[in-house]
Amino acid sequence: MHEVRIRPQWTIRAGTGAALPPRVIELLVGVHEHGSLAAACQASEVSYRHAWELIRQGETLFGDPLVVMERGKGSRLTPLGEKLVWADRRIQARLTPMLDSLASELGAEIGKLLAPLPALLRIHASHGFAVATLQRFLADAQVPNDLKYCSSVEALAALRNGACDIAGFHVPIGEFEAPVLEHYRSWLNARTQKLITIATRRQGLMVARGNPKKIYSPADLVRPGVRFINRQAGSGTRLLLDLRLRSLAIDPLRIAGYEQVEFTHAAVAAFVASGMADVGYGVETPARQFKLDFIPDQIERYFLLCDERSLAAPVVQALLEVLRGAAFREAVDQLAGYQADDCGRVLEIGEAFPASSADSSGSRYPA
Repeated sequence: MHEVRIRPQWTIRAGTGAALPPRVIELLVGVHEHGSLAAACQASEVSYRHAWELIRQGETLFGDPLVVMERGKGSRLTPLGEKLVWADRRIQARLTPMLDSLASELGAEIGKLLAPLPALLRIHASHGFAVATLQRFLADAQVPNDLKYCSSVEALAALRNGACDIAGFHVPIGEFEAPVLEHYRSWLNARTQKLITIATRRQGLMVARGNPKKIYSPADLVRPGVRFINRQAGSGTRLLLDLRLRSLAIDPLRIAGYEQVEFTHAAVAAFVASGMADVGYGVETPARQFKLDFIPDQIERYFLLCDERSLAAPVVQALLEVLRGAAFREAVDQLAGYQADDCGRVLEIGEAFPASSADSSGSRYPA
């Protein structure tokens, strides 16, 4: 199967004049990450002289400096340079999961035309960093797959309608397990479906380093001066937050920014890191990647759901082999907030959620 990669690229044009060369953004990101233009040049494989020429082109376009040289300290970005870097990080965070899904779909379609493919493993899943890691391991193991990111409800509905073979979704541990399962009830069937465990992960509050607004609980979201960035309606994280707010008797409309949304955990983290919001709710991994503080709030289990008859299929067996491998478990454990407990274990729905199941026959989850 041919691997397709799509990455966002953006630029800025001043009126009808020349556009900002894309390499300028790349160099600014390099300065931000490595602390000097020389190190950024090495990472980008650009000569120091050419890098300065590109930077000067950018400064001419804006009429403002982007990089400042400090004797003995290398280079630092100006406020404008920093703003361009954070714009790039927001773009990458928001678009990369969607583009990865499209790349997976295109790779599968191209493969069908070039050569007969073995059975394709169709995965619809709520976006998560363990799932992104799984796709990489499936590619390395040469397991043909087509991964589409969507909400948990959309993934479960796709499985029910035969549009995919595997559906990825997440369920909180504890008091919110039952209401979340009730939300998914229409798409669960304990008599014909099986669960495959992947990992547990932590959901919580992403705040600026040092937590300057002293935000420690969802109850603090209603405080004056606190700006929030939310996930989109229909996402599992939005569902969990709404349940959490209900348990605290908080009207969501009292939260400044509740209606402003991003579509991935990384995009929420980037929004907070750029200073456009004080707090977001999501998983820990992108908070650490964007050097934010993280206040844990809930622990979830992430599952793959499939029809029992699919378990014997070679592609699903290959999936299980990847999940049960030491390398995959180690990679997931290295993700901040994730633990690959019981990774690759196949469970009955009632076995996974005994406290939320009506009886062992699975009558709570009808056909």
